[in-house]
Amino acid sequence: MTSLPFTQVDAFADAPFTGNPAAVMPLDAWLDDATLQAIAQENNLSETAFTVATPDDPDADYALRWFTPTLEVKLCGHATLASGHVLMEGDAVRFRTRHAGILTVSRDGQGYALSLPAWTMTPRDLPDLAEGLGGAPIESYWRDGGYSLFLFPDEAAVRALTPDFATLRGQGDVMLIATAPGADSDIVSRVFVPGGGVDEDPVTGSAHCLLTPFWAERLGKTRISAVQASARGGRLGCALEGDRVILTGACRTVIEGRFLL
Repeated sequence: MTSLPFTQVDAFADAPFTGNPAAVMPLDAWLDDATLQAIAQENNLSETAFTVATPDDPDADYALRWFTPTLEVKLCGHATLASGHVLMEGDAVRFRTRHAGILTVSRDGQGYALSLPAWTMTPRDLPDLAEGLGGAPIESYWRDGGYSLFLFPDEAAVRALTPDFATLRGQGDVMLIATAPGADSDIVSRVFVPGGGVDEDPVTGSAHCLLTPFWAERLGKTRISAVQASARGGRLGCALEGDRVILTGACRTVIEGRFLL
């Protein structure tokens, strides 16, 4: 029997039982992909983060991968923030990822700052996705890799959405971001990834790689307050700095233990 360390962290959480839960599991060496996927399925959280120390890498302290209950993802913000919370010993920790380059988590007051790539989108009609999402978006956008964004007139319209998850699963592994101006924040969003095994994600760092440059242009400012209006809810600070998005938020450790394999 193999015993693996396990920490569950609520990321982007400013109060108990808010934010997005992630499992963080530091490994001595990589397990095979099928085992990593089976562990993530057993954890049944939106993401499980696996890390391996990289002492010979001059640019990173750890290698990092993320798995939903059904597949490996190319970028996950909240589980990266959670990994920094668990592993940071000094003022910052650097992660080498397979598809998103080097990601850095650093201390920011009582919380953390996460540096992610800034991603832009192009306008595109997405009638099948819009129909499954519901509501009446006034604009839609796409980024290759499976990212879609739908602009709604106000926060109430975003909160009222009741997506048809069965229909959306048939569209494949696509992230659907619904967004609007916020009532008590600059922007509000909800994020759905039913084709990736996560019907609604509580708080999604990677979605704000897209939301931050999108709204920075519209609002004419580079610092934005954001609310993700899931049932758990979460608040993020977002800043556009050149080709990077800096997200800020707090983390809470809620479970510590061992995973017996």
